Amino acid sequence: MDTAPPSPAAPATGSAPNRRRVATAAALASAVEWYDYFVFGIAAALVLGDLYFPAGSSSAGVLAAFATFAVGFLARPIGGIIAGQLGDKRGRKPMLVLALTLMGVATAGIGLLPTYETIGIAAPVILVLLRVAQGIAVGAQWGGAMLMATEYAPEGKRGLYGSLVQLGVPIGVVTANTVFLVAGSLTSESTFASWGWRVPFFVGFLVLGLAWYIHTRVEETPAFREAERALAAQEKSERRSPLRTILRSHLGTVFLAGGSFAVNTATFYIIITGVLDYATRELEMKRSAVLAVSLCVSLTQLVLIPAAASLSDRIGRLRIYAAGAIGLLLWAVPLFLLIDTGSLLWLGVGTFVTSCFLSIMYGPQAALFAELFTAEMRYTGASLGYQIAAVFGGGLAPFMMVLLLEATGTSMAVSAYIIGLAVIALFSIKVLATRAAKAAASAEPAVKEPAPAE
Repeated sequence: MDTAPPSPAAPATGSAPNRRRVATAAALASAVEWYDYFVFGIAAALVLGDLYFPAGSSSAGVLAAFATFAVGFLARPIGGIIAGQLGDKRGRKPMLVLALTLMGVATAGIGLLPTYETIGIAAPVILVLLRVAQGIAVGAQWGGAMLMATEYAPEGKRGLYGSLVQLGVPIGVVTANTVFLVAGSLTSESTFASWGWRVPFFVGFLVLGLAWYIHTRVEETPAFREAERALAAQEKSERRSPLRTILRSHLGTVFLAGGSFAVNTATFYIIITGVLDYATRELEMKRSAVLAVSLCVSLTQLVLIPAAASLSDRIGRLRIYAAGAIGLLLWAVPLFLLIDTGSLLWLGVGTFVTSCFLSIMYGPQAALFAELFTAEMRYTGASLGYQIAAVFGGGLAPFMMVLLLEATGTSMAVSAYIIGLAVIALFSIKVLATRAAKAAASAEPAVKEPAPAE
């Protein structure tokens, strides 16, 4: 049972240039990490099924590729737990550097991996292992990058600074789609299937340079240094494992955080990966056109995410968060009615509106999750909440979409899936809001800063 109310992050210290350098580094780390993660999803929808899982029907190959895609999500809590434990004890920066290094090596490895035709069963086995490494890396990365940004943020701008890390997602999507579009336009269908698809994965080598920059040029966060000093003053017998503290006293908050976010991550992967497969394979739309729509829609998030985060700094995280969840619930049916027309225009309209609601939720999410936990367990708690949502939302979403379409023959089953997750999100948000209100009511009158999640 939870025994402590949400805690705001400690105010940042240090010069403005230093804060900007840290925020920029965190945003870049998030962008390249998500780029590496997303190129796998796009490749899974386009080529990996035929190259690494050739037996059976085209649907079976896509299911196998999406199952491998989902494996990365199953590994993300492992990364969150390991990095959370060490990040709350040893610092945010070292874990972020390690996560970037692991992601760079795994992504480049996928680009170099021989196919099933060349090395047989070893190909899909190694592909799965490299995808697991990607999952561990992104599970470790998010908490480190998010805390580097929010714990350095000036007072009253925590949501805005946290959104810089969240921008890594649309930047990663835009970049991944752009690279695939370029690779596809410069090669024939056969050449793209042979080696053109590998080019986007070689960006993984560049991630290693960013990891070195952060290691040598970025300082640890003030909030962690303050928590480290407090822990050093304690007797060793009084110190607790951050993970043990979370599991004993704050597991409810972790699950509520995960439940509030699952609809966002599931819907996101449905529109950037599941719809790519559905539109090209079932609706017979051109791959380049669908990728272009996804790219344009993701560009709008670069404006909407920081706008929603900035608004949450003024009127409260959960108010903005709930508005996005309600929008996803109401738009789930119109989304697929528009996609099913087979029109590129209506596909763009449907996914654009969906992207707006996703941005409304995603903008304040980093600051919200950071404020649910105190500094000494924040990396662990925030990472676990996020990665639980990733497993049960994002990781299964493209796989579930194919299964639902195959089983029911109608895209309305996918809409029902989104609606169900939206209901869970709204319930979780309601409970978090009730707890925040109780925490604010019981706070001392002298405390000036309101509960962050009101």
